[in-house]
Amino acid sequence: MRSIRVELGERSYPIHIGSGLLAEIGERCAEAGFPVRSPLLIVSDSEVAPRYLPALEAALRDYGYTVVHHIIAAGEASKSLAVYEEVMTTAIQAGLDRRSAVLALGGGVVGDLAGFVAATYMRGIGFLQIPTTILAHDSSVGGKVAVNHPLAKNMIGAFYQPSMVLYDLDTLASLPARQVSSGLAEVVKHGLILDKDFAYWCREHAAELLALQPEALGYALERGCAIKAQVVSTDEREQGLRAILNLGHTIGHAIEAVGGYGVFLHGEAIAIGMAGSALLAVKLGRDKSIYDETVSMLTSLGLPVTLPAEYSEDELMEAMMHDKKFKEGRMTFIVPDDIGTVSIVDDVQASLVREVIAQLKKEGSPW
Repeated sequence: MRSIRVELGERSYPIHIGSGLLAEIGERCAEAGFPVRSPLLIVSDSEVAPRYLPALEAALRDYGYTVVHHIIAAGEASKSLAVYEEVMTTAIQAGLDRRSAVLALGGGVVGDLAGFVAATYMRGIGFLQIPTTILAHDSSVGGKVAVNHPLAKNMIGAFYQPSMVLYDLDTLASLPARQVSSGLAEVVKHGLILDKDFAYWCREHAAELLALQPEALGYALERGCAIKAQVVSTDEREQGLRAILNLGHTIGHAIEAVGGYGVFLHGEAIAIGMAGSALLAVKLGRDKSIYDETVSMLTSLGLPVTLPAEYSEDELMEAMMHDKKFKEGRMTFIVPDDIGTVSIVDDVQASLVREVIAQLKKEGSPW
């Protein structure tokens, strides 16, 4: 088992990565400080629950816990206020108390929703992340929890750290190939922002990662989580450095909103956004190789780097205006200075972003 610690003073917590960890769930909940006398709520989705929920519940009950569950429909559409209310109803009816905890068994949607429930039920109860996708190696670490509004992704949320992240690599074996690639977008993102060698390592080992080769995948997830933990420990509430984790997200979130959540998987939209950020970097005077290398890394992992022609530039620009990174009439972008190094640029002109979007709709090189 690989373990990493997110250092946040009294809110510090461990990330455990390895195989067979779900069988240890009772011990891990006790380690996280959840008392046996208080009920636990497991939130999962319609795809993950049939595979892993029965064994997880059985292991918790064997340890002495009282367990209830709430299963949501798989997909981004479940990250809504309506579904949030339904999960809250389950928690209230089950009698969760101030020492209870919410366990998020699933991908990023489940983690974000369950975390927002944990953050707001009785003004905050225990929370344990059990990610079952590669993508969730990013979203399960750092304490950002939220639901979507029809006009903007993650607009309604909180910073609320889990007590522990328990990452059982065995749960990744059932992922479809498209989900694997989507998750690897956030893995390589961590290299693109802070670790040049790791970014190139991802490209060199792309075939092994796509095949879920355990040694390569374990290292990639450990390194990705470590970079995320390093950034979060420095800037928990995104007052400065943490914003670099948003590389590709300004355009990516707009793509998700305009296309309807679920047309592009999150990692696919972010990959297009990272290609757009690299293109913006060149327009702002950085070396052209940044774009070429970024695209090469993304495509090696089976990710898209262009937009369908039918996507409206006006609609994408409008969606970006609702993004949290739009301030006082200016657009804030994370712009690569090189592979492994980025800058926060907070005065990007909208006309330049529109040019980038237009070029992302072209097949092949934009030059």
